[in-house]
Amino acid sequence: MSEMVAGKVAVVTGAGGGIGKGIALALAAAGARVVVNDISDGASRAVVDEITSAGGQAVANTDSVATRESAEHIVQAAIDLYGKIDIIVNNAGNLRDRLFHKMSEEEWTQVLDVHLNGSFYVSRAAAPYFREQESGAYVHMTSTSGLIGNFGQANYSAAKMGIVGLSKSIALDMSRFNVRSNCIAPFAWTSMTSSIPANTPEEKARVLKLQKMEAGKIAPLVVYLGSDAAREVTAQIFAVRANEIMLFSQPRPVRSVHMSTGWTPEDIAEIAVPAMRNDFYKLERSPEVIGWDPI
Repeated sequence: MSEMVAGKVAVVTGAGGGIGKGIALALAAAGARVVVNDISDGASRAVVDEITSAGGQAVANTDSVATRESAEHIVQAAIDLYGKIDIIVNNAGNLRDRLFHKMSEEEWTQVLDVHLNGSFYVSRAAAPYFREQESGAYVHMTSTSGLIGNFGQANYSAAKMGIVGLSKSIALDMSRFNVRSNCIAPFAWTSMTSSIPANTPEEKARVLKLQKMEAGKIAPLVVYLGSDAAREVTAQIFAVRANEIMLFSQPRPVRSVHMSTGWTPEDIAEIAVPAMRNDFYKLERSPEVIGWDPI
């Protein structure tokens, strides 16, 4: 049995099933004491029972990540029971898929509140403890729906790209305290992804591929990122797809054009855009960019 995070205390949000459950089980198996957070009391307690039956230590928590006060309760549960916090895994999520021109304000807000605001609230609640002890690791879940693109997920995509920016800012602001922050874009079939549309032949083929990708495959990278072995790994974006681990690029200038006299709109149309056009990115979705079968 791995002891990679022995003695550490971890909070895993959205840990009642799917990816979060796999992460909570793996952290506990690797020696961590785990706060299993999920708004479903039955689901969180079932995961805790599974951990304790295997000889691990865990406690259930049902507070929502979507408000600052309740998010603070999640971290406080770790402090009250275990006396410290070492690892935050921001995994809680929801979906309210709708084409952009039909999306309601409520559908937009509900997803941002859980994914982006929730990641901030839980991370912020742990920050004073990380700062005081001069150590800590954040692992946030992003998505290729934001990194690359997908239909009908403006809310989810925006939140997941926001998490990338949040993670980078945390890494920069808290590096002086030896605190790390990284993102993972997970590919896995879970109860949340089961709502992905499967109407067209292409969509059905994509869902069949997703169903082959086990949720538990994400956990080993999370355990590693939470361990001292990853002390120099921060501000990165990873993806896990079955047995593949990918490192994602981050936005950097790819082309530059210069006009010594300054640009006019006409010059931009005639000179600048034609010069840069070959470096434009296509309007693509995640399955079109990562189109090979899971390994």
